[in-house]
Amino acid sequence: MIIALGHYALWLAGALALIQAAIPALLADERRACAIAVSTAKTQAALFALSIAALAYGFLANDFSVRYIAAHSNSLLPWYYRATAVWGGHEGSLLLWITILAWWAAAFAAKSRDLPDAVRGKTLAILGYISVGFTGFIGFTSNPFTRILPAPFDGADLNPLLQDPGLILHPPLLYTGYVGFAVAYAIILANLWQGRLDTLSLRRARPWTLAAWGALTLGIALGSYWAYYELGWGGWWFWDPVENASLMPWLIGAALIHSLIVSEKRGGLRTWTALLAISAFTLSLIGTFLVRSGVLTSVHAFAADPTRGVYILALIIANTLPALILLILRAPQLASEARHGLLARETGILANNWLLAGACLTVFTGTLYPLLADTLNLGKISVGAPYYNRLIVPLALASLIFLAVGPLLRWQRDRARRLLPRLAIMTTAAAIATLAICHAADAWQWRTITAVACATFAASAIPLDYLDRLYHRIPASRPYHGMQLAHLGYIVLALAITAANQYSIEEDHSIKEGASVNIADYRLTLTALTAEEGPNYSATVGKILVQKNDGTPLTVLTPSKRQYHTSTMPMTESARRVTATHDLYVALGEAINTDTWAIRVQYKPYISWIWIGGLLMALGAVLAMGGRRAQADTA
Repeated sequence: MIIALGHYALWLAGALALIQAAIPALLADERRACAIAVSTAKTQAALFALSIAALAYGFLANDFSVRYIAAHSNSLLPWYYRATAVWGGHEGSLLLWITILAWWAAAFAAKSRDLPDAVRGKTLAILGYISVGFTGFIGFTSNPFTRILPAPFDGADLNPLLQDPGLILHPPLLYTGYVGFAVAYAIILANLWQGRLDTLSLRRARPWTLAAWGALTLGIALGSYWAYYELGWGGWWFWDPVENASLMPWLIGAALIHSLIVSEKRGGLRTWTALLAISAFTLSLIGTFLVRSGVLTSVHAFAADPTRGVYILALIIANTLPALILLILRAPQLASEARHGLLARETGILANNWLLAGACLTVFTGTLYPLLADTLNLGKISVGAPYYNRLIVPLALASLIFLAVGPLLRWQRDRARRLLPRLAIMTTAAAIATLAICHAADAWQWRTITAVACATFAASAIPLDYLDRLYHRIPASRPYHGMQLAHLGYIVLALAITAANQYSIEEDHSIKEGASVNIADYRLTLTALTAEEGPNYSATVGKILVQKNDGTPLTVLTPSKRQYHTSTMPMTESARRVTATHDLYVALGEAINTDTWAIRVQYKPYISWIWIGGLLMALGAVLAMGGRRAQADTA
């Protein structure tokens, strides 16, 4: 009964999405059309929420007559994993995707009363158009409510990799970011539909973009942390194609946030801003295609049905091609008479936009070229970390420089004699800080020196900009604080990546009970191996005494090897000692013989600051959303 209710709610929501998409485009009365679109958007959100809640109920009730539940759950699975298994597979994750889209549309409907009815209604129509396509995709190719008769006695179980607390938040946050870019996309297209791109719409598009980008930042950071502790390799980023799929809209979203400021405040870059808005959402759809089409072999990929891939590819074309055609037709009307000098804030923002777009193009090429080559029978091509590091790192370092200089520049035109003393102060501060850091860490590799110099140069701009505002009595608004916090997060991220990548120690050992290994300033002793039973797995748990080299005891780590009852693949559960300056990471490998085990030990300097940097960026985005002064004060 509950499952049937969820199924009906899905189709009814799809019907309302069709009304939402069609009415504003067909009714001449814009006020009435907008009112209908607002009502349908809110009702549609409630129906999708009901649909996903019904599916969750089926998981909690162990209703194995539903094919999707039978494939992704088991009666031994703990209840909290059963609840989150709703989005643990292809069909349920798409239902989550469309539900989040509906709630973004409902939030826009509730918070956009100051926009003209024509723009508001058409924005909701475009969001409804997207919803129609994805509801059809779910209903016809990926229905999570399909029954299986006779029902199996028990389910196949959730993928052991997904039986982790990270599943609770990572997919919802990632999808909230992905789907959130649809709002800015729809606002921009609604304006192009009207034949203009007005300042009010640009101002209203920015908080939605910030919210989506902040959620995507958290989703990527959480996914990276999840991979770090769950996979047992000790890595935090693998340039996996699906990881790259989330990075691409993140890069373009960051560019869009800054471009919106220029378009709103100075009236410039409007065609570029519209292109970025279209690109951010298109890349989100491409990310969905990569995960759902079956073209990838990845720990992230779900579907293996080529029909689904063709459908999603059609959705990408149906959403991107009309948008680009409309942009080309309206481009002459978006041209701005605003001019700015070479030394101006607009130039700094545009330069950083190009760097972000260049990084995105690099990732796009490295991700899709091997797939294209394979499709055209040009052979198997592997693009790995060396390609990305060689091309992305210089762009990232250059972006730190422009991140520092951009906020110090004045709009429209600045003078070198005003800027040069500030640059001299920043350069001196960066040189002193770089020498101090490299001396303290005894790190004199040129890569380290370059990265630290760029990061400290960018960091020096933050207090200098605050002092400049204080001197000129310019109040610092909440959005301004958000901008600086996000910039600080990016700087922290850059420094942490440098430390973790350049100075990590990784060692593999074979060890017996009572034996010890040494790494950095630690001595690790395997004191015992015990067998434990979990709710749906058996585990071998190692007890490892961690001491300083002088014998001072610090803690006991308990890495384990799990064997799930429904899986033939053993799972590694790492253990870590986390400090402010480093992680000690231990993973239990395979049994070499009856009394000897393989063990991987890693020393990771400052790796936790990678995720702290991501958190600071996300918090900065949240702060920058607030207050009406956000529209003038965040760049």
